[in-house]
Amino acid sequence: MPPDNDQHQWHIETSPAGADSLEVSFTGRWCLDQDLPSAEILKSDLRGSLKRLTFKTDLSDWDTGFLAFLFNLIRLCSERGIKAEQDGLPTGVRHLLAMANAGPEQKIARSRRDQGSLLMRTGAAAIRFFHGAPEMLHYLGEITFSLGRLLSGRAQFRWSDLWWEIEEVGPRALLIVSVISFLVGLILAYLGADQLRLVGAQIFIADLVAIGMVREIGALMTGIIIAGRTGSAFAAQLGTMQVNEEIDALRTLGISPVDFLVLPRMLALMLMVPLLTLYSGFVGMLAGLLISTSIFDIGLFEYYNETVRALELKHFMVGLAKGSVYGALVAYAGCLRGLQCGRSAEAVGEAATSAVVTSILLITISASILTIIFYQLGI
Repeated sequence: MPPDNDQHQWHIETSPAGADSLEVSFTGRWCLDQDLPSAEILKSDLRGSLKRLTFKTDLSDWDTGFLAFLFNLIRLCSERGIKAEQDGLPTGVRHLLAMANAGPEQKIARSRRDQGSLLMRTGAAAIRFFHGAPEMLHYLGEITFSLGRLLSGRAQFRWSDLWWEIEEVGPRALLIVSVISFLVGLILAYLGADQLRLVGAQIFIADLVAIGMVREIGALMTGIIIAGRTGSAFAAQLGTMQVNEEIDALRTLGISPVDFLVLPRMLALMLMVPLLTLYSGFVGMLAGLLISTSIFDIGLFEYYNETVRALELKHFMVGLAKGSVYGALVAYAGCLRGLQCGRSAEAVGEAATSAVVTSILLITISASILTIIFYQLGI
């Protein structure tokens, strides 16, 4: 250790302060430009019988190098069950150490082996779901009241936000909806033709593709596409605002986050997903037309006439109704997970993932329920 009389160098001494106590004295200059020691230098002094560590300082200068040394020394004491009393440290040092220890604990990802069996993980997921159900219902009630305030003209709502969201979720989603719908229509035509040609009824490919795309598959595929593209974006946007405390700032100003942030997004999806559903059905029918006329020798006008004969107004209404429901569910799940987001970058990623999973789950459940209801009503 450097000599005690050189105040331009760091110096450290240890001396007993009792039967089970040790005093550590710091003098000189403890800065990063010095060749500072590691806290391991005192490891041998932290014997098993030691219960208390005190500090004494007479420093000419210090910076974060001194803080790092103390932080590691206090950690060593904690590992050995030794109480480190910080009363002898400068006030600024104590405050900075308190801030360092007050940081949120980082959750380290554990391996799947450490998370228990599949049954335990399934049970834990079910418990989390039922614990979160009241919060989901409360959030649904807030949205309902927000819609009521909008209808009465009292919502804290900007129409410019709605038009911007409509552009984001509608026209900019046309390309991916076109590609997926065309491929799904192509697959549906091939699957139908494979069975219908056994009885020489390839002409009914038009019925299968038209009704399937307009009534069911178009809305379902559009909902899933929007869940992955837009629902996750909503969760990431609101989650980032949560991290940056922007949502807290809105509440401080007396502005409802549901009115200002959730309502434009939900209305945009409820308006645009039905239109995207119709567009998806049209693209799917074009794919069926292409396959039927080029592969299975069905005439263009024959396919067109069979499509017109098969489609009824109720099929379009069912598709539009399902599209509206799916759009509302995607917006509900995306905004809910965004508002529930924690205050870290990891939490934003988890919110986006959870929004997609929740949206697809809600879409699947609602698709089953709506199909049963429409069937029972004869629609």
